[in-house]
Amino acid sequence: MQIHARWIKDQKTNSSSAPNMLSRHQKRLWKYVEEGSLLKLKSYLRKHRDLQVNFTQGKRQRSPLHLACGLGDDAVLRLLLRHGADVLARDRKGDTPLHLALNRALKHGRAAYDDLVVPLRKSCPEAMDAANTAGVTPQDLLNWSKLSEETPASTSGPPKADPERDWMEKLFGECEDEFCENFGVYDADDYLAVDEEEEDYGDWADRIRTEYFSKKNAEAQRIAASSGRKKKKKKSEGEKEENYQELHQRLQKEHQEYLDRAARKEEETRLGKKRRYDQMCAATFKAGAPDDDDDGGAELLCYADIPWPAPRGTVQEMADVMLHGVDRKDAAAFRKALRKQQTLWHPDKFAQRCEARLQEKDKRRILDTVTALSQELNRLAQTLRT
Repeated sequence: MQIHARWIKDQKTNSSSAPNMLSRHQKRLWKYVEEGSLLKLKSYLRKHRDLQVNFTQGKRQRSPLHLACGLGDDAVLRLLLRHGADVLARDRKGDTPLHLALNRALKHGRAAYDDLVVPLRKSCPEAMDAANTAGVTPQDLLNWSKLSEETPASTSGPPKADPERDWMEKLFGECEDEFCENFGVYDADDYLAVDEEEEDYGDWADRIRTEYFSKKNAEAQRIAASSGRKKKKKKSEGEKEENYQELHQRLQKEHQEYLDRAARKEEETRLGKKRRYDQMCAATFKAGAPDDDDDGGAELLCYADIPWPAPRGTVQEMADVMLHGVDRKDAAAFRKALRKQQTLWHPDKFAQRCEARLQEKDKRRILDTVTALSQELNRLAQTLRT
């Protein structure tokens, strides 16, 4: 009895401490898979490229790929496979994601099979022979479903009893009933608290402005209430209106000063990005010039070493950083600055300067980004002609 009680206590301790072992990013990933938020999940995985998607969660010890198969979300399943999700991962019962996918296909038909089972089989063919703790493989589930569908239409005599087949069909029916009964039921500890979205500059500015006006409004009310209690004589309506106008003007002035400071801060940030971009361009492209004397001593460049104007931004954001400070109303000046950037990021000229210095693992990604950036600059040039 003591051994049994200690075993139960250990199980509770392990199950209660397991969710705490997940990182904040893994909790966010689990939430997006559970909600079926494909676009958020894709953006989050693109932002956190080193995020590990092979982890288990809850008492069932299921991975995000298990969850996607159980929910029948083929789009999320394919996205997880592209990011290295393990098809051979096992839950507490030893089931792989392919077990869950086949169980769902048996319930929902051919469409579920094509959406869930086919991508998993292509990604990991050996998963068809992975047995769970009951000794059942996905191939067994597939064979049983075929046996039930290929019963002959007519027979010459009464069918012979097959105890082995009857036992297998009974076992399959029990498995299917258990799946249908438990599908969609989640343990209480499967629902993890997820941190709120990271606050960007716009959210921060809105929050500060709201707090500022709330504080000023509370201060004005407190001053008005205290002054009203201290004064023995009531103020006239004209004096109250005058004080209100003065307070309103003061608040408006302070709000405008806040907006001006925020605008200056944003402008300083943009100028800093432009300055860093120009410095990195000078250092990188000068080192990779064809007439450089030190041909063999140049260090190979990875994706992060390229002087991208906005490393994590879109090509439109990169172009904005490149052309920051140029008056777009002055067509001649804008065309001159644009032509300079077109020459700098032309794919052929970029390859001539830097292709020999690119690391092989990042070369394709770098050249694709350069091509996309060049196309965006060409599009801006076309708008000037029209």
